[in-house]
Amino acid sequence: MKLIDFDGLFDEKLTQFMEENKNKYTEKQWEDIIPKLYKKFGDTYVAKVKCTPKEYYAKMTDEQLVETLCAHVKEDVPTPEFLCAEMETRGQTQTLLPLLQGDDETIALYALNLIGDDRAAFDAYFAIITENRLGENIRSDITDVFKLHADEVKEKALAAYKQGKGQEYMLEILSRLKNKDDEVYHILLSAFLSGEETPIRASYLAAYGDERALPHLMQKIQDRSIGFVEFQELKYAIEALGGEYDEPRDFTSDKDYIAVEAAAVKTAAANAVGELKS
Repeated sequence: MKLIDFDGLFDEKLTQFMEENKNKYTEKQWEDIIPKLYKKFGDTYVAKVKCTPKEYYAKMTDEQLVETLCAHVKEDVPTPEFLCAEMETRGQTQTLLPLLQGDDETIALYALNLIGDDRAAFDAYFAIITENRLGENIRSDITDVFKLHADEVKEKALAAYKQGKGQEYMLEILSRLKNKDDEVYHILLSAFLSGEETPIRASYLAAYGDERALPHLMQKIQDRSIGFVEFQELKYAIEALGGEYDEPRDFTSDKDYIAVEAAAVKTAAANAVGELKS
């Protein structure tokens, strides 16, 4: 299959257009103009393929579109938005599912973005998390999908957690249940009380929204050995559940606090310079 680098062709036209219109637009204006030009390019006749980029992909079968997508990734040829747009329009989940079973994370991410929260893909999504396949990025993206459907996938998430599969992801999913469940509450609380991953597990309790967790969070925040990051997440969780903790704490020697303060100073300085220039 001969791939067409439509993005490369667009870049050539864009370079010419910018040269013809140099000094006519500001950098900010170009940021608005370029996406519009790209969209217009999708409906522009390209002699090389004897049709427009949109028409080129519209003529392909579902299988050809998937093969073309994979070829773009494997041959490191930029994947045109027109190709993805055509695939998204067709909603071809069944054709894309095999891409989630391979070991190429880039291709799997394309498939995930195109499939979205189609329930037909949920089993394949769970397999990626529970089998610890591919990278953390795609597992996190899948978790975000399941968080929107937490009640629907609750039983599968509970089963996976109890089997020790993808437990941190399962905790995050279960923390988003709308229909509260005592078993889930105690699992989230137990995970927090284990003393591992305290900041993130405090955030799970905050997201779950059960006020019974407040005394446990209050007890932990009073621990003088905790660092700045743990303190901040615990304080947020306490406030999210309707509690309050205002006791002054000194973190001036904490490395995370120092890093946050340094970043804040740097940002303030950059903003000040920007204001002076404007």
